[in-house]
Amino acid sequence: MLLKHFYDNYLAQASYLVGCQATGEAVVVDPAREIEPYIEAANQNGLRITGALETHIHADFVSGGREMAERLGATLYVSDEGDSDWKYENIDHLPHQLLKDGDEVKVGNVKIGVIHTPGHTPESLSFTLKDGGTDNAMGVFTGDFLFVGDVGRPDLLEKAAGAEGTAEKGGYQMFESLQKFSELPDFLQIWPGHGAGSACGKSLGSVPQSTLGYEKQENWVFQHDNAEEFVKELTDGQPAPPVYFAEMKKVNKVGPGIVRELNDPKRIDNPKELEEALDKGVQVLDTRDSARFAKSHVKGTYNIPFNKSFANWAGWIVDYDRDLYILTEDTEHQQVLAALRSIGIDKVTHYMEASQAVTMSSRTEHYHNYTPEDSVTMIEKGEAKVLDVRSEEEYEEAHIEGAAHIYLGELPNRIEEVPGGRPLIVQCGSGARSAIATSILQAHGITDVRNMDGGFSQWKNQVNKLIEA
Repeated sequence: MLLKHFYDNYLAQASYLVGCQATGEAVVVDPAREIEPYIEAANQNGLRITGALETHIHADFVSGGREMAERLGATLYVSDEGDSDWKYENIDHLPHQLLKDGDEVKVGNVKIGVIHTPGHTPESLSFTLKDGGTDNAMGVFTGDFLFVGDVGRPDLLEKAAGAEGTAEKGGYQMFESLQKFSELPDFLQIWPGHGAGSACGKSLGSVPQSTLGYEKQENWVFQHDNAEEFVKELTDGQPAPPVYFAEMKKVNKVGPGIVRELNDPKRIDNPKELEEALDKGVQVLDTRDSARFAKSHVKGTYNIPFNKSFANWAGWIVDYDRDLYILTEDTEHQQVLAALRSIGIDKVTHYMEASQAVTMSSRTEHYHNYTPEDSVTMIEKGEAKVLDVRSEEEYEEAHIEGAAHIYLGELPNRIEEVPGGRPLIVQCGSGARSAIATSILQAHGITDVRNMDGGFSQWKNQVNKLIEA
């Protein structure tokens, strides 16, 4: 048997290739949209991909399961559990098998068992893995049900998809699913669908895998024997899910476009073409780091640096229904394009080398990064207003007195609420999110704006120093 782990750092998303080397068959559990890495790995090991298994209808990335069925003729194995609202659609033309609790999928001599584990979603499945003729499973693919150190959040259907009343119901289902898992052997390895950085849980661990025995001992979710107390702790403090989660639920339910059928963005070298697009209301995204963007950028562009948080903030901020131009480092546009497509942003029509655009354009601007020391002085003298773009939980825990609060992900749709009348200092925890927010504000014509470099944590330190002095 072959078991290979794949990990998308931008989405903190894990997937797995399982193969039987005796028969040459292989399946992929929770494949990402870009399926070439799986095909390459299968070819290198003398395998052919015959199936794709999905633990549930994903909310945070576009699944590659249908892509495998369309291109490779692989069988799509998907859940037939849960209620009628969350069944897979438009799969009749594809080779597929609907799975129920207790079913088994054979991959040559390898056996994959199906366990219905609702809670994160009603249709959620986990898959046990048995090698050869043994009666014991060696591990479980838990998808978004059980993570290292945490469990899947039950509120996404309610917050992201508008299914009212499902958060509490999902919490109780999660408790029951955990009771079912607590009866399984401690030696089982746990292979989760996400790691630290995913918005599918509150406090996921960064370790890629665990054992069920360790999780029973150390994971907080197994320490509860009272369902009501468990549901309360599970649902309290869940952060707002990215707005694109609702789009992903719909896309994965009805089916995404095939990657090979998407048009590649056209390269442009003339900044006039870029400026004309901006005049027509086209979105333009500059993916350079915030320091370079601050020094000089084309007016009207948003800045989301191409790092591990890129896909998350792009999903919050980019309008899926409008064409998008991207400004990137010359060698990065394919990686940026893949990251955008991984969350279903498919209307990327043009790209340009960012430094070339800034150098040649006649419409450039910049913004200043203020230190916390500069910010404290201006704020205390009443010379500036403050916009806090952290989460609701962070703001409620502590904030600068008098600061307005608009979460970064909601800022493009709440521009009219931004305080005016005085220079504006934008602040987050460290200066990274507020840099993105500053670019959004400038793109919307709010130009008397500064980014607080170092954020709230350094601002507190500076205030304490002034008090001690």
